[in-house]
Amino acid sequence: MAEGRDGFYTHTFMSDRLFTARFFVMCAYSFTVFISVFQLLPTAPYHVIDLGGSTGAAGLFLGCLTFSSASSAPLTGAIGDRFGQRRVLIFVSAISAVFSAGYAVITNIPLLLTVVVLHGIFWSALLSASGAYLTAEIPEHRRAEGISYWGLASTMALATAPTIGFWVYRHGWWTLCGELIALNVTMCVIAWRLPDDRAAADSSTHGLPSEPRARLIEGRVLVLSVTMALLSFGYGALTSFSALFADELHVSPRSLFLAVMASAILLIRIGLGRWLDRVGPRRVLVGCLSAPAAGLLLLALANGRFTFVAAALVFGLGFGLMYPAYTAYVLRHVLFTRRGAAFGAMLAAFDTGVGSGSSVTGWLIHQFGFRFAFTLAAGLALLSLPYFLIAEKALGFRGNYRRGSTR
Repeated sequence: MAEGRDGFYTHTFMSDRLFTARFFVMCAYSFTVFISVFQLLPTAPYHVIDLGGSTGAAGLFLGCLTFSSASSAPLTGAIGDRFGQRRVLIFVSAISAVFSAGYAVITNIPLLLTVVVLHGIFWSALLSASGAYLTAEIPEHRRAEGISYWGLASTMALATAPTIGFWVYRHGWWTLCGELIALNVTMCVIAWRLPDDRAAADSSTHGLPSEPRARLIEGRVLVLSVTMALLSFGYGALTSFSALFADELHVSPRSLFLAVMASAILLIRIGLGRWLDRVGPRRVLVGCLSAPAAGLLLLALANGRFTFVAAALVFGLGFGLMYPAYTAYVLRHVLFTRRGAAFGAMLAAFDTGVGSGSSVTGWLIHQFGFRFAFTLAAGLALLSLPYFLIAEKALGFRGNYRRGSTR
């Protein structure tokens, strides 16, 4: 126990419990966030095409969202560190409902893409704040496990949302946007009911060295996270165009790849979640970085349902372990008060990859076809392992744990 700034005694260190009420509320919040966005992203390219746009323009929807998120994330991630993660979650949830309403009525493609750019700025703040809020509640020695289980919320949303989205889209684009508005309002209500995180942050960092307030960006994390960008290029391509490739291969349902990939992520995290911390985040990360490249290459060679599903399984198994292992590894090297900025840096790299994968792959498919595009994505993913090994040594990450990185 330690005496707080107002004379009250507070816990300096969190308990060993992982599954708390706040943990499950944050899982519910994340599920609502991603079941909303994963209905929008796979259906939006079809809407853009219905408006008269090309395949390349369709890919720009996700590209604009993620590029905007990536460019703003290093700054928006630090906002929650200064003003409170819960405040950010409430505000961005409310503003997301406004964007969903805008998508319902806008028919001009350039204007639509402009709104998507604005949406991306707020999206980056939401993802950084939710990650920072959640990880503040996870015991340090169970961090990779907690992140892995929390990630199941988005994985389950990915497994179900595209199918739901395509079904709702058959009833009209307005109907889909109306449903998204309702989900955004639900997000706002859940965030409103979360306990304030600012008092906990103050008591947790009492007596620890503070970072200069002028320093906003976690530059070392940003550079190391190019590792994630190389992998998420393929993820962006799959999110936008796996359904269209399924149509070309006459594989149904068109959301099959995303559903199988999500199922693989779900299974690997449930089965190996507790094992991640036991083995060590870095060791797991190094071991799984090559699997997404193998999955993308297998997809490029797919000629039917069996190889299509096999590619989704291989990609999902590697990608499912990569994110919790990488995040747990990075959080060992940042102060507690800098978690929002660290998540912002990771998100910037991740979304740069997703945005590039979506927009560039759309152009590549238009020029050279699906197989060439997915082969290129596999080549970039293969570079992630050597890049990580070189960057962590050059940046001094390995073994350089930060005092105050845990609560």
